[in-house]
Amino acid sequence: MNFFRLLMIGLAATMASAACSSKGPPAATPGNPNPIPAPTTNVAAVLVNAGPAGVNAVNTLYTSVTLCVPGSTTSCQIIDNIEIDTQSSGLRILAPVLTITLPLILDSNNNANTFAECAQFADSVSWGPLARADLTIAGESAPSLTVQLIGDANFATIPPACAGAGNEEDTVATFGANGILGVGTPAQDCGASCAGSTEFGFYYTCTSAGNCVGTLIDIADQMQNPATLFATDNNGLIIELPNVSAAGAESVTGAIVFGIDTASNNASGKATVLAVETGTSYLSAQFDAQNYAASFLDTGSNGLFFNDSSLTQCTGSDQSFYCPANTENLSATLIAYTASGTGGTQATVNFSIANADTLLSDDQTGTAFVNLGGIFDGTGTADTFDFGLPFFYGRSVYEVFEGKSSSVGTGPYFAF
Repeated sequence: MNFFRLLMIGLAATMASAACSSKGPPAATPGNPNPIPAPTTNVAAVLVNAGPAGVNAVNTLYTSVTLCVPGSTTSCQIIDNIEIDTQSSGLRILAPVLTITLPLILDSNNNANTFAECAQFADSVSWGPLARADLTIAGESAPSLTVQLIGDANFATIPPACAGAGNEEDTVATFGANGILGVGTPAQDCGASCAGSTEFGFYYTCTSAGNCVGTLIDIADQMQNPATLFATDNNGLIIELPNVSAAGAESVTGAIVFGIDTASNNASGKATVLAVETGTSYLSAQFDAQNYAASFLDTGSNGLFFNDSSLTQCTGSDQSFYCPANTENLSATLIAYTASGTGGTQATVNFSIANADTLLSDDQTGTAFVNLGGIFDGTGTADTFDFGLPFFYGRSVYEVFEGKSSSVGTGPYFAF
């Protein structure tokens, strides 16, 4: 049930460094965020609920998008239950949910073969071709956007290198959503790395017979963070979610506000700005006398994931979660990324870890939990503290993209 949605290329990059941390005072209730904005041209509603039929998701943040065949105003489809992910870049749709036919992107350098991608998340891989679509969310639009069609039946043969990179999640049931909207700080999911080398194993060129080999790919054809392509409100976003009680909530409604300091409803305010590393979005976390130099803020993870041998692991169906006898009130210090690894802005974060078996028991109806946590078992385990969706409850979390600026600084950064 636990999942992480960061793309693996970030985990291979150089990590920041810092020092020292400790368990701290009892966790305080997070401060109330700004009031959830009313729907406007730059605001989209977000929901935490059980997701598509049969998924029974926990701590998964969804929104809806509209996709159209490029240039069309009639061949369009509204798709709901799209997961929002601040640690990947690009829009990926589960192909079986599409009722419109999107044009595939051809590789003009290889006899009009079709581009496909092996999206390598920390806990899984998803395979499918690349297509073009006009995207609309709220009043924002990204025309002729590159979109991955996960689980396309015409691309059923997954290259061995991709299949061996993680558990395959190519259906709505296994993926836990109808798609994923990656709004991470990088503009592309791979950028210059995949334009100049095939070593990362992301992109492939495929013949009509289904034979696929790794390929270079121009940045313009890669998966793009759609929000960076908006005509306005394209420098960042704000995730607004209300508080959640210790007992959890059956569902939660919030908002994603596009742009920072571009409209009357997205001013930077007095939030603490924490720079993150270019390309990875890493910052440092100090916790329990250990430094986690490859830490991140991730709406695409359904818990707080870190390694603490003093916390009891669950013995139920998912032993990767923590199940302390009593709720543990803890504290960590987040430290902004600096090139030297020292001197970054700091912010204290109080949080709690409750018994996951109790939270997720069969007689509970909750889908939103502020105190759900577990073991981080992805690449970079010893250096990673994954501040997943529970971190975002009760906060206004600002994100400014790489190469973009707001009134208080230049990205990439998060602020809260």
